[in-house]
Amino acid sequence: MYLNLPKKDNSLVMIENLIYNKKNMFFLIAGPCVIEEEEKTYQIAEKIFEITKKHEIPFIFKASYKKANRSRIDSFTGIGDEKGLNILKNISKNLKIPVTTDVHSSEEVFLASKYVQMIQIPAFLCRQTDILINAGKTNNYVNIKKGQFCSAESVKYMVEKVASQGNKNIIITERGNSFGYEDLVVDIRNIPILKSLNKKVVLDVTHSLQKPNQKIGVSGGTPEFIETIACAGIAAQVNGIFLETHPNPKKAMSDGTTMLELNKLEKLIIKLKAIRNVVI
Repeated sequence: MYLNLPKKDNSLVMIENLIYNKKNMFFLIAGPCVIEEEEKTYQIAEKIFEITKKHEIPFIFKASYKKANRSRIDSFTGIGDEKGLNILKNISKNLKIPVTTDVHSSEEVFLASKYVQMIQIPAFLCRQTDILINAGKTNNYVNIKKGQFCSAESVKYMVEKVASQGNKNIIITERGNSFGYEDLVVDIRNIPILKSLNKKVVLDVTHSLQKPNQKIGVSGGTPEFIETIACAGIAAQVNGIFLETHPNPKKAMSDGTTMLELNKLEKLIIKLKAIRNVVI
């Protein structure tokens, strides 16, 4: 077998304020696609935290303070950089939970790193050397989202760029591969391949179900398969689950066609936890 998996593998991530971080339980990175306004963002963070505390799931809150890769010029991109980042900082401080957001340039890396504990590298930018190098220079965890145009084997070069700066706090997120022009497919074999790099591996169960490049300029999706993909990932012993959630996805200002309804999250968590306890 060509894979070189670590002999002992668990979901331990030594990130500030990450609670219930016990051996062999998956961690959850979750939140809305983008910060729409302060009150709603707080409400989503509080609800997810309530669920994860109840079921003792390590939780990192995710929300984009800015969306820089929209198809249409009239797409919502954010409420303002400083305002959005301060909302994330206050959520982290007040709820005592780690937070993450994505960045879109090498300059944004240093800006965002002052507000969040984890920097997320978007899939479209996963090979951008200057962004990865600067992310490595911070003391933050760095979550590299594998591009849908990349093989799992090629991710080692992205990891090397971050690690070259002495930063070993690297997470890799699988989010599917392009299947034609307007669909994605998850190759579950990528999970053990990525884990062979000796980094914690996350499965993005919402973006993996996107239908990108639609003629209307807005991505479609198949959220009815979120549970299927998530269960498959846990069965494959992924370390973490990434998903975007919203109280009313149909009214969300970004990625509403793939997000999980917030009121369905707890049921999913219960099922994933049960599977985890069987396979580990």
